Amino acid sequence: MFPFRDHNPSGKTPYVTWTLIAINTIVFLTYLPLFGDERALLMFLNDWAMFPDRVALGTHLITPLTSMFLHASILHIAGNMLFLYIYGDNVEDRLGHFGFALFYLACGLAASGLHVATNPSSDVPVIGASGAIAGVMGAYLLLFPKARIDIAIILFVFIRVFTLPAYVVLGFWMVFQLLNGFAVIGLDGGGVAYWAHIGGFLAGILFILPVWLRLGGPGFWRRSLYRPPHEPTFASRATSIPVVRRRRR
Repeated sequence: MFPFRDHNPSGKTPYVTWTLIAINTIVFLTYLPLFGDERALLMFLNDWAMFPDRVALGTHLITPLTSMFLHASILHIAGNMLFLYIYGDNVEDRLGHFGFALFYLACGLAASGLHVATNPSSDVPVIGASGAIAGVMGAYLLLFPKARIDIAIILFVFIRVFTLPAYVVLGFWMVFQLLNGFAVIGLDGGGVAYWAHIGGFLAGILFILPVWLRLGGPGFWRRSLYRPPHEPTFASRATSIPVVRRRRR
């Protein structure tokens, strides 16, 4: 199950979102050849990935930033960039280009900070933009809770598309991160950096809170529908992929 589109058009061209996607993609393609040479790849990660134990000791303090632009596989970067594409444009629209760039980096650093705090002795390298993107998702939750998100559920050869409110999609995602985050406390190994996701998401909510309060807080939620008139209601959220038929002449 994964989201692939929202029904929430932005009012501005998301230059920063597109630039971040481009930078992440270019960086990944630059070191992609190293995946065929394990020794060279490990040397590269040794310089640019974040090692929690080193950061906890006050060394390699640039790596929480550099690691945000590294990814472990094509699927890793594709998933992260898809999430950034879905949620980034609307948050950038609200914060402005420069504000969104600072917000994104701050969320990524906060995500790294919580991961280090929960794994201070880990020598497993951490890479990926998911912490920063989780911050964007947290902001999206406060600013656009009723926006419609299309998610795909794939069961073998069957694909089913559902349209759900953002607060359901993002709330489920956060609960999943929390359950897995608590399950891996004390475990030192590879895998998903759940506490980085949690840290980024909470940072995004915290950093966007003043904007949300200026908009009216809960009153802003009640006034905002974020659903065009033609959008289906929650009760009819299940949809099928349309089939286009040619007209007979």
